[in-house]
Amino acid sequence: MEIRRFGVGHRRAGGPAGTVGVDGVVIHSDARATISELAFAKGASIPVHDSPNSAWFIVIEGGGYVLVGEEERRVAAGEAVLWPAGVLHGARTVYGPMRAIAVELAGPDDRHLRAVLEGVAKRLEPGEAGNVNRGVGRLAERPLSDLERDREGEPT
Repeated sequence: MEIRRFGVGHRRAGGPAGTVGVDGVVIHSDARATISELAFAKGASIPVHDSPNSAWFIVIEGGGYVLVGEEERRVAAGEAVLWPAGVLHGARTVYGPMRAIAVELAGPDDRHLRAVLEGVAKRLEPGEAGNVNRGVGRLAERPLSDLERDREGEPT
């Protein structure tokens, strides 16, 4: 069994290059993915940038704002945002802190891996049991009442 520690006492001050007010720690990194914990202080930011890899930004505590392309949205604990490969993206806090797990995946997507492995999987024809089409969509707007915000105005 392997256990990796993260959180208070395990983060590197200064966080990833270019960030302001973000501390972080890499939990795992190999050729498939890099998984990091990021702790944003009030007023912190990851500057707008792009990457050849897609990533998931998973908010686990607090809340803030994320940018994907030209769209900026408010996010809170329990929400995850896809940062597609080659698309400008960033994150910031205004009213209070936020903690997130960033999962950066190798490459833009896994289309090259979607082949049938001989002797392991059977290709399903359309309509056969087990064939599920991938859904497409995005998170719907969720207006928040004052009761759903903390003292600093962040989503609870």
